[in-house]
Amino acid sequence: MISSTFLHSSSRALGATLLVSGVLLSSAAEAQISTPQASPKSTVQQRVGLTDVTITYYRPSLKGRLGFGEAASKALVPFGQRWRTGANSTTSIKFSDDVMVEGKKVPAGEYGIYTVPGKASWTVVLNKNTKLGANVDGFKAEDDVASFTVKPVKLANKVETFTINFTDLTPATATVDMQWETTAARFKITSDVESKVMAQIDEKVLKNSSPSNGDLAAAAVYYLDNNKDPKQALEWMQKANATDPKFWNVHTEAKIRMKMKDYKGAVTAAEQSKKLALEAKNAQYAQMNDELIADAKKAGKL
Repeated sequence: MISSTFLHSSSRALGATLLVSGVLLSSAAEAQISTPQASPKSTVQQRVGLTDVTITYYRPSLKGRLGFGEAASKALVPFGQRWRTGANSTTSIKFSDDVMVEGKKVPAGEYGIYTVPGKASWTVVLNKNTKLGANVDGFKAEDDVASFTVKPVKLANKVETFTINFTDLTPATATVDMQWETTAARFKITSDVESKVMAQIDEKVLKNSSPSNGDLAAAAVYYLDNNKDPKQALEWMQKANATDPKFWNVHTEAKIRMKMKDYKGAVTAAEQSKKLALEAKNAQYAQMNDELIADAKKAGKL
């Protein structure tokens, strides 16, 4: 005969088992199958001058549909209407330092890129709100940090998937290039390189009683590349080369002398650089020095 105590214990054990099973079944039911997104997420990064720029966006594809067009055309992005500049979430752009965007001052930080595409022009806005997504009706102009107009460019080849890239890089600038279908819209970012580099030169070279050869050479190269005082650049490079000549630094000295029209000095420095380059088995620099020697002899009629 089975006791009532046993039945009661068995019922509680069965209930616990069912409860545990229920949890397990519930957890299994809540788990979702992972599938590729129709508009996958993408992040593109670029150092512009000394500033890091990061753009995060979702990439819709045309899939036989019209990308941009008049509202009546059932385009994915009708002309004259605000767009999150991608799919899913608002496209964002982040700057590690203050920059200029199309001539407008933009503080360091992260902003939403909102656009109003048009047939003849696009309005591009950087706004503090990065969370609107498709709810662009909630856009507030008082949160704008920069607004400007750009002219769209017609592309020769069709771009199926919305793409943002950085192009036309210089030591201080880059262009953000947005492409979809046969349209491109672009805007320029300018980083404040000059004041940052000059501050470093002031601290590490001008006000330093014992600057390193690396800092002396870097300062000289910056002066050469940015058309600053060549005599000062030459002085720094000579100091760097006095105790530890590197073939690339001696080549830079030759270039500085060439710019100063000291053609004999340029030839002498280039010959030294070539010798060091050959010892280091660097054929490219040896050839560069040969070319500089030829140019200096021709210019100076040596």
